[in-house]
Amino acid sequence: MEKPVPMDRLVCGDVGYGKTEIAMRAAFKAVMGGKQVAFLAPTTILAEQHYETCMERFKTFPVKIAHLSRFVAPAEQKKILKKAAEGQIDILVGTHRIIQKDVEFKNLGLMIIDEEQRFGVKDKEKLKVLKNNIDSLAMSATPIPRTLHMSLLKIRDMSLLTTPPQSRQPIETVIDAYSDERVAAAIRKEVERGGQVFYLHNRVESLAETRIKLERLLPEMMIDTAHGQMTSEELDDIFRRFKMGGFHVLVATTIIENGIDIPNVNTIIIDRADMYGVSQLYQLRGRVGRSDRKAYAYLLYPGNKSLSDIAMKRLQVISDFTELGSGFKIAMKDMEIRGAGNLLGKDQSGNVYSVGFDMYVRLLNDAVNRLTAQEDYQSQAEVLMELEYTGFIPDSYVQNPQTKMEIYKKIAGVQNAEELDSVYTEMTDRFGPVPEEVSSLLSLAQIRIICRKLNIASIKEHNGIAAIEFAKVSDISVNKVLRLIAESAGAVKLNPSKPNMIFLNTGKIRLKEKSEFIREKLEKII
Repeated sequence: MEKPVPMDRLVCGDVGYGKTEIAMRAAFKAVMGGKQVAFLAPTTILAEQHYETCMERFKTFPVKIAHLSRFVAPAEQKKILKKAAEGQIDILVGTHRIIQKDVEFKNLGLMIIDEEQRFGVKDKEKLKVLKNNIDSLAMSATPIPRTLHMSLLKIRDMSLLTTPPQSRQPIETVIDAYSDERVAAAIRKEVERGGQVFYLHNRVESLAETRIKLERLLPEMMIDTAHGQMTSEELDDIFRRFKMGGFHVLVATTIIENGIDIPNVNTIIIDRADMYGVSQLYQLRGRVGRSDRKAYAYLLYPGNKSLSDIAMKRLQVISDFTELGSGFKIAMKDMEIRGAGNLLGKDQSGNVYSVGFDMYVRLLNDAVNRLTAQEDYQSQAEVLMELEYTGFIPDSYVQNPQTKMEIYKKIAGVQNAEELDSVYTEMTDRFGPVPEEVSSLLSLAQIRIICRKLNIASIKEHNGIAAIEFAKVSDISVNKVLRLIAESAGAVKLNPSKPNMIFLNTGKIRLKEKSEFIREKLEKII
């Protein structure tokens, strides 16, 4: 019996869309099947939150759950490691600590990786060893370019969560130069409607200084700070007080990026937003707007400094995609900005645009097919077409330049007759009957399809003669070619000095009928 292939699935969904719910159900299914589960989270706060969620969800079931992170005492860690190795723990929730060498499982069956984009290359190499023969479920709102690209190429499976929670509203995003007045107005506006505010300042050294500055600006507000160098007890106390409404503004580092869920916080102010990546900005913005109230995100940059092109692009992407469920689109844009990275190497992003993304995907598919196919595999060569007529999409038919480019791209990517019919139907549905210029363009695509079937390397037309060169003569039926020459009344000829070519006389044929003439002749030798 053939051994089943382990699952390797990426679940892509926005914050609050139900990724954790899927993880819980997958974990339960694995435990009921007699397997152990490793639940990996990037931060101690998020790991602790997942641990509490698991304890709550599985309290009525005989499921043993443990938690590993730097906040767990060393003596307790030893006990947990011993139990995991003996199979006495069903679900082990933790940070990077659970992928260290001293962590062993008796019968690990499922690895759940939350916020997959937060793990570095070295961690991913360790995970590869762990994940070799077990099922893997990765979750992310904005996967890194390499992960997203592997999913798009079907090297990894991917599921999209696109249905927002009920009453969820899009977050209003403001990008502006920093000013004390802007910050004070934003905080007062939120507090006046009974809400609270996250103020993100990602420098531990100057966090206290930022708090003092805000207290001078807003003497009536109660303000506190949080950062990753605090103990678990200190952080627990701060977040509990903040959740209970004990103070108005929390000045924090990116420790709040993952796992903080406080519905009453509906404004986030990000100081030096130009210093963050697209994915990180999106995650931080997702800390607000987790209830049915309108939320605001202020991405502020220094007014006295010029931003780099990359920083401008990142901020532009975040401001462009504010509607619900934009995580996947943002990840796609991130891949455009940074490139798709190496599939087998360490780089998580890279410069795909040196060859163009479409060409890169085509080259990759060709390489994969060549390695996995039989010995007689033949790569699909691109047909070189130089004809004395062309087709285009006139402005009178499609006005929007972007839409026009999309249609050109679709026509250029057509691989068979079904895809061509689909493009034709879509165009007539959207824009009405196709004009003559567009018909010519579609005819060229049709000729290209026939050329691929016949393994034709090129068609070059010059002075009324179209020279057709075959890449492999043995693929062509000689009898069909001879019959075509006999029936064509001199319109089709051979040249003894060029046995891999036939010549079509197109001189007297009008442009409108030329594609039909070439297509008709080529179809007779298929």
